Amino acid sequence: MTNKLPKDIRFLDTTLRDGEQTPGVALLTKDKLLIAHKLDTLGVKIIETGSAITSEGEREAIRAVANEGLNAEICSYCRVRQEDIDFALECDVDSIHLVVPVSDLHIEIKLKKTYTEVLQMIRDIVKYAKDKGLVVELSGEDASRANLEFLKEVYAVGIKAGADRICFCDTVGLLVPKKTSEIFEELANTFDVPIAIHCHDDFGFATANTLAALEAGATQAHVTVNGIGERAGNTSLEEVVMSLEKIYEYNTGIVLKDIYSTSRLVSRLTGIPVAPNKAIVGGNAFTHEAGIHIHGLIADTSTYEPMKPEIIGRQRKIVLGKHTGKSSVILALKELDLDVSDEQLNEIVARIKELGDKGKHVTDADFEVVAETVLGVVSEPKVKLQQFTVVSGNKVTPTASVILEINGNKIVVKSSVGDGPVDAVIGALRKGIAGVADIRLEEYHVDAITGGTDALVEVWVKLNRDGKVITARGARTDIIMASVEAVLEGINRLMK
Repeated sequence: MTNKLPKDIRFLDTTLRDGEQTPGVALLTKDKLLIAHKLDTLGVKIIETGSAITSEGEREAIRAVANEGLNAEICSYCRVRQEDIDFALECDVDSIHLVVPVSDLHIEIKLKKTYTEVLQMIRDIVKYAKDKGLVVELSGEDASRANLEFLKEVYAVGIKAGADRICFCDTVGLLVPKKTSEIFEELANTFDVPIAIHCHDDFGFATANTLAALEAGATQAHVTVNGIGERAGNTSLEEVVMSLEKIYEYNTGIVLKDIYSTSRLVSRLTGIPVAPNKAIVGGNAFTHEAGIHIHGLIADTSTYEPMKPEIIGRQRKIVLGKHTGKSSVILALKELDLDVSDEQLNEIVARIKELGDKGKHVTDADFEVVAETVLGVVSEPKVKLQQFTVVSGNKVTPTASVILEINGNKIVVKSSVGDGPVDAVIGALRKGIAGVADIRLEEYHVDAITGGTDALVEVWVKLNRDGKVITARGARTDIIMASVEAVLEGINRLMK
């Protein structure tokens, strides 16, 4: 694809600031350090670590990241106030993201200032920050609703005072790509400093608007991992990076193979799950069920995939259900090293479709049970649960103990604490098999199958052992028992 992209596009990642403003997210210092290290090795050039004015705890986290010796430029968000600059200086950051309201709505309602007063504030604060040795990126907040001539005056005043970069913020996601292109062509023809785009995804245009801005002259994109952020979120790092790499054939300098692991880390530490249908990093992005698709993938993976999953550190996944065809089952059987006759193959396909028609999510463990039943193979579990106890309640740390029989003779007794009774018992199970296998829980889902206080619940888990991933289920009226059943089923399948 031909393009007019600049030679050097940089990314300012604001996962630790705008991303943390996602409702319910609060990152500890150690969490911010882990994410910052991951972003640094990923190749992000600027990391916005937070807003120093927020609290002492926030300043501690920003300071810790700034003093970690990372390659990336470390940045703090600041309002156009001297105290914000002073707090940022205390945190040893390299730069500030200086954000000034520029729309009439924000100036009149939020700042209660005039245009003239806003311009003077910019002159004073930019000069103050530059005199203190900071790199300054001047952002126009709510720029998409601002008077463009006034916005240009804001940038001109800021640049004259010493601002190193300018940024256009589509604060409530009102831009569309055509308008974005027009605005950024105007800005790029007016100013010689680097220009950044900061988008929100309220109407689903964040990635498209960011790409349009880059094509029209922007040289920097503000992004977050998984697109997290206030309301509908920010521009997604992985979507912009992979669009540039695969559609525009542009080398971003990002370490692509680390994209998925970065996504998983951020999801785990923020507690914000990634939607299954999320582009690039969603659970279904490289997952296939329909028989016609599997048939095409066997011939050439590009038939139904825009890129190979391995590029971003992922693996292709074939799931089974009502749309399953023989090609899917043959692939799954190959992974289990099972040979079947045509008659047995037809029977396995029929049973899988029957489960799918009943609304079942067919797990890997389900498939193995079906295949082994049809083939008459008896698989003796390597780990058997003899007994478990769980203690939980008000002002009591949830604690679980398990007694396991491993490989038919070894008896293991282990206990664990957790955030809840389920977490505790899963921890005890993992400890119990630690000497035999290291198994990691990657996903955990619960669904109520029936209603009422005695509802039957279905627990679905995804477990990983040395890169081999398997899904398993458990169904009971007791969520703890269902969880134990699911995890044990998965453990035994992974230890075969």
